[in-house]
Amino acid sequence: MTDVSDGVLHTLFRSDQGGHEQVVLCQDRASGLKAVIALHSTALGPALGGTRFYPYASEEEAVADALNLARGMSYKNAMAGLDHGGGKAVIIGDPERIKTEELLLAYGRFVASLGGRYVTACDVGTYVADMDVVARECRWTTGRSPENGGAGDSSVLTSYGVYQGMRAAAQHLWGDPSLRDRKVGIAGVGKVGHHLVEHLRAEGAEVVITDVREDAVRRILDRHPEGVSAVADTETLIRTEGLDIYAPCALGGALSDATVPVLTARVVCGAANNQLAHPGVEKDLADRGILYAPDYVVNAGGVIQVADELHGFDFDRCKAKASKIFDTTLAIFARAKEDGIPPAAAADRIAEQRMAEARPLR
Repeated sequence: MTDVSDGVLHTLFRSDQGGHEQVVLCQDRASGLKAVIALHSTALGPALGGTRFYPYASEEEAVADALNLARGMSYKNAMAGLDHGGGKAVIIGDPERIKTEELLLAYGRFVASLGGRYVTACDVGTYVADMDVVARECRWTTGRSPENGGAGDSSVLTSYGVYQGMRAAAQHLWGDPSLRDRKVGIAGVGKVGHHLVEHLRAEGAEVVITDVREDAVRRILDRHPEGVSAVADTETLIRTEGLDIYAPCALGGALSDATVPVLTARVVCGAANNQLAHPGVEKDLADRGILYAPDYVVNAGGVIQVADELHGFDFDRCKAKASKIFDTTLAIFARAKEDGIPPAAAADRIAEQRMAEARPLR
């Protein structure tokens, strides 16, 4: 644990990626819960972000992920125009093996102990039914089922926002937002990716997919016998000739020193969080003439949905807000061109300005 503590202190107090307000390490021996709750900023309002349930290789890896994800949520919520700061929680362990009602209730008590500074929701490894359980101990829970007053599956609007980001990229690059006859590669057709396929096929785009789960791929191909094809893996997908848009929709780090040089697509626009493997990758993309739609901007449809739940969910109102991702993405591309910087840096500047001008939560 000494290494974990040193790593946390370095990130919080001495790293450029730090600046977090609060990190809570949670343990409930009776249920087996081990969790990390990270609050990056409450300048714009209570921190909002999901709960990731994942079998991390180490506690240090879990803490690092929570810190990175929380920071990303601050920027995402700021760019989405929400009155929320950024936070994230991770539960350590394989959800298929250790997730129980008792564990989720214990987790809910820890979130509740923060008194509203953090509002939780779903993420990788957690689902609507899990949030219903957490909500029994914590009223600062969103992403619940409609039967329990919630908004349900947030991946519906997440995919819609990514689709709007793609349209904005097409408008900026090709002068027309239509995706008809564009070739789009999607890595990961799970929660969000399979909805994204529906949007693209409805507009007449050609879609190429891949996923580590054969059943997920088969579901898409059975539903779309025409206009959709599959490749063996992401390495094959990013090298596919004639690809117009690449959409990473699985875990983060998809854009790296290894992948950027071989990308065939002119645009990267996907749902995955933290797509840039490290600082500097955004410049590598720009140097290759690849237009990058910042992940935390285009995948904000889900957080828009769960934030609305706190005020009495209305799907049409949420979809209208998510539609504005088109305009926000266009504005980022324009700012990037004006300032002579990559779109990711332009988005960061806009988000940081909004947070800097906000009054901290009291």
